Amino acid sequence: MEAQKFYTPEELEKQYNVRDSRVDYETNIVPSWTDRSSKARKNLNCKLDIFYGNSEKQKFDLFYSGIKNDPTLIFFHGGYWQRGDKSVYSFLADSFVKHNINLILVGYDLCPKVSMTEIVQQSREALMWIWKNSDELKIQSDKLIVSGHSAGGHITGMMMGTDWSQISNDLPIDFIKAGIPISALNLLEPIRYTSINNALHMDQEEAKNQSPIFFPPTTNVKQLVVCGQAETKEFHRQSDIYVDAFKTENRKIYRYNVPNADHFDEMNDLSNEDSEFFKKIKSFIKDL
Repeated sequence: MEAQKFYTPEELEKQYNVRDSRVDYETNIVPSWTDRSSKARKNLNCKLDIFYGNSEKQKFDLFYSGIKNDPTLIFFHGGYWQRGDKSVYSFLADSFVKHNINLILVGYDLCPKVSMTEIVQQSREALMWIWKNSDELKIQSDKLIVSGHSAGGHITGMMMGTDWSQISNDLPIDFIKAGIPISALNLLEPIRYTSINNALHMDQEEAKNQSPIFFPPTTNVKQLVVCGQAETKEFHRQSDIYVDAFKTENRKIYRYNVPNADHFDEMNDLSNEDSEFFKKIKSFIKDL
C-alpha cells in the first residue's frame, strides 16, 4: 500500500496534487462554484452559520427540502484539509432539496492552524451536535447520511470507523445510516511525501492514526464509494483499498466511478439533477 515506493517524488506529486492538473481551477472552477453557491443561499430555504463548536469555522449550513420526514445528507467539503470553505459548496443544494433531501454543509478549522487529528475530532463534534439537536433543526435524527469530497471523503471514512459508544453514552452507535465517501484519501502515508504535507505537518504516527483504512466501519450500514473515472491511479487505488478491506456479505459497500469526470468535474455532476452521478446518489439515499 506504500505508493511512495513505486513513484518518483515528481510522479507522486502529480498523482495527488490534482489542482495542478486543472489550469482553470482558480479562473473558472472556484469562481463558478462561488457564484452558483451565492445564488443558492439567496434562493433556497436555509439556515446559515449554525455553530456546533467554539471556533469561527465550526459552523454548518442547512438547506431544507421542505418536507418533514426527508433524509438529510451531511457533507464535508474538500481542500486537502488546508483550504476551502463550506460556503463554496452551497451550489450542491439545489438538486438535493428539489429531490426531497436536506443538505448540511459542514465547516471545520484548517491546517496548519489545527492538526489533522483536530479536524477529525471537530467533524465528530459536528455529527454529534446535529444528531442531538435534530428536533431544533427540524430534521429526522434517524435519517442522517454522511458524505464528503476529497478531504471530506477522508473525513467520511473516519466517521464511519468511529465507535460512537466510546464517545457519548446517549448516542446510538448506528446513528449514521449510510456513508458516501467521494474521492476519499483512505491511506494518508503517501501524502506525507508530497507538497500537500507542507501545511499538514503529518508525521508517520498521525498519518496512520487518521487513515480510514486502519479503522473498519463500526456498523454494517451500506456505503457508496465514489471516484471520478478520469482521476489518477492513486485516487482510484485509495477508493479500491477501502472497498476491498471492508466489504463483506453483511456490509454492502458499493464502488462507483463517475463517468468521464475528474476530481472537480464530479462535483459539477453531483449538482446536476440529470447526471448519472446525482441519480445514483439519489437512488442510494432513497433506498435506505
